Amino acid sequence: MEYLFITILLLLASFLFASHFRRKFSNLPPTLFPTLPLIGHLHLLKKPLYRTFAAISAKHGPILLLRFGFRRVLVVSSRSASEECFTKNDIIFANRPRLLAGKILGSNYTSIGWSSYGDHWRNLRRISTIEIFSSHRLNDLRDIRADEGRLMIRRLMSECSSPVNFKSVFHEMKLNLMMRMISGKRYFGGSGELEEEGKQFQEMVKETAMVADTSNLGDHLPIMRWFGMKGLEKKMIKLQKKRDAFFQELIEQQRKLEGIELENKKNNTMIEVLLQLQKTDPEYYTDEIITSFCLNLLTAGTDTSASTSEWALSLLLNHPHVIKKAQKEIDNHVGKNRLVNESDMSSLPYIRCIVNETLRMYPTVPLLVPHESSEDCVVGGFHIPRGTMLLINQWAIHRDPDLWSDPERFQPERFESVESTKDGFRFMPFGSGRRSCPGEGLAMRMVCLTMGLLMQCFDWERIGEEMVDMKEGLGLTMPKAQALSKREGKRNDQHLTIPAVFFFVRLRKPTDKVVIILVVTIIIFIDYNHHIFVNRSEVFIASYITPLIVSITEEEKKST
Repeated sequence: MEYLFITILLLLASFLFASHFRRKFSNLPPTLFPTLPLIGHLHLLKKPLYRTFAAISAKHGPILLLRFGFRRVLVVSSRSASEECFTKNDIIFANRPRLLAGKILGSNYTSIGWSSYGDHWRNLRRISTIEIFSSHRLNDLRDIRADEGRLMIRRLMSECSSPVNFKSVFHEMKLNLMMRMISGKRYFGGSGELEEEGKQFQEMVKETAMVADTSNLGDHLPIMRWFGMKGLEKKMIKLQKKRDAFFQELIEQQRKLEGIELENKKNNTMIEVLLQLQKTDPEYYTDEIITSFCLNLLTAGTDTSASTSEWALSLLLNHPHVIKKAQKEIDNHVGKNRLVNESDMSSLPYIRCIVNETLRMYPTVPLLVPHESSEDCVVGGFHIPRGTMLLINQWAIHRDPDLWSDPERFQPERFESVESTKDGFRFMPFGSGRRSCPGEGLAMRMVCLTMGLLMQCFDWERIGEEMVDMKEGLGLTMPKAQALSKREGKRNDQHLTIPAVFFFVRLRKPTDKVVIILVVTIIIFIDYNHHIFVNRSEVFIASYITPLIVSITEEEKKST
């Protein structure tokens, strides 16, 4: 009798537990059938993932709960659901999933990009917001950005008659800019020794992107770490050792210069600022923390900004009327006697519209960096269990025809009423909520200045009728499949022309030699002083040459 009573109690408890379990999980988001044993839906994942998820969501709904091995994954492709994730559930989704890349490349989940939400992350975020990305800090460093912009124009001028790989131009410019902000070094366009050091770091950046984009089944099926997945882990460990050694050397070099009083120095580098903080709290601001800050800034800020610049120029080449409109705006508000600078951007809203529209069509991170729920929550009326990884498909949201009219069309005018890089939750190229990108302000300043200078200083046109190829390549930052380049004499390839200043100068016969000497002298003088006055048709040097030609002609008349 006693055993019967215990059996009845156990059956009743089991029934109540099962009923509670069914009620709790009966309202889960839709999923795909069948869910295969062990691997779940991993067999459906084909690159690029954002297109795969968009196709699945178009058929099965904008909120899906998939299984990647043993990991639950919530895929969101709607504005309303993403708004719920980043407003009422923002704290719940402020965590990052524990992936192998975060353990090794994220310094055991202590870097700002990989750390869990808590006191440590909040302190890192505070440092980045106040010490690195504040408006005051960015304004202090704007001369560096202006200088790199001028040097980019000089480089393009010098290569007008040669092949130009714009991916390389933009990447080297952004890397120079970021390294000057971080350590005061300029790798490309300077000494051979520093350029070699820069190439080594470029290889590390490429290797980081390649490793991070490699599918790691061990993240979803732990048992796979013992069956052929150790190779990826070894690559990550080897790469991280190289990255640590590289930045440790930069830190040691900076320590040797500590005799200089920082208070009397303008534009302190990021390493200098962090070393000062290290003196106040050496146990917290370790060299490892400083290294992770520098790595996050470089890896997140270099390739993404360069990629956006390349996409923007490619779109403009396919839409010459947009180029003309941008140039007219610059001519009206800046004039022809100086180069565009950052302070002009408030008067050049169309440049920002071009950049925003580029980020809408080709976001640098089409799938936002993964989040993870720290507790149960509700999204779109569905129950989301604790420990669910969240993937926001912003590429799909940015091209949703219910949110955007004619979303496949490049139309910068659609952002004329938008004053920032956010438009509700239908446009959020830098993410949203607590874990949004802290470098948004720096990225927009860099890209807007780059595009403003390119539009002001050159005429851009395709040779022939062939459009610039806009196919996307594979990678975390959505690169172009075919790098944008200028090639002479190949009408069947992707190329363009950049008319230079020298083409408009008309020399008068009686004074040819004098004018040529004066023109060359002025160009050398201007170039030497880093004021790169280049020309679309008659912009900068004309204002310097014309008065001289007139004065020479007057002298000639007097002498006759």
